Amino acid sequence: MKTLVILSSILGERSNSKQLADHLIARVKASNPAAIVKVRDIGAQPIPYFDGNTAGALFTPAEGRSVEQQRIVELSDSLVAELMEADRIVFAVPVYNFNLPAQFKSYLDHLARAGVTFRYTPEGVPEGLVKGKQVFVLTARGGKAEGTPSDTLTPYLRQMLGFLGMSDVTFVAAEGMAMGEVAALEGVAQAKQRIDALLAETAQTSLAA
Repeated sequence: MKTLVILSSILGERSNSKQLADHLIARVKASNPAAIVKVRDIGAQPIPYFDGNTAGALFTPAEGRSVEQQRIVELSDSLVAELMEADRIVFAVPVYNFNLPAQFKSYLDHLARAGVTFRYTPEGVPEGLVKGKQVFVLTARGGKAEGTPSDTLTPYLRQMLGFLGMSDVTFVAAEGMAMGEVAALEGVAQAKQRIDALLAETAQTSLAA
């Protein structure tokens, strides 16, 4: 199983969402040293802002693109390709001001391409083309909002990922990161336990298959 990990925190090694991703990677490699894991850190190396030039490049036929437009399309193509090649996709997403980081939104905008990662059926119904993926979304937030109306990140990502065809999505949240050391440690520990349980379930399912 090929695992793709997308980090999106701007805090580097101080990131709690990265800590969860690192834990998952360590567990995956411990169970299978030959496991293929690719990490893209868009917090450290942000995807360019999705602006008019980006949209223009993606909608320009290949034969009519400028050198700059071709460069933009090649980046988007590479992001889509690594997503399609992965069996398991891990999105490590901190919550900034009640929602996802701007750099992660740009990443999603580069992925959402008609005829590539989604299409519309003759009936006008959208169909996601990124299918058959196991997806984990590892989140970290300062307060506690999971399962409440204040959690605006989860429903958005569930809708967006589903639009692209990723329906097998599991969210793991580390909450209370800004509520004191005890709360933060407890939140991370609970999230790591959840990750361990999910990976164990995956292993058992694979053996049963």
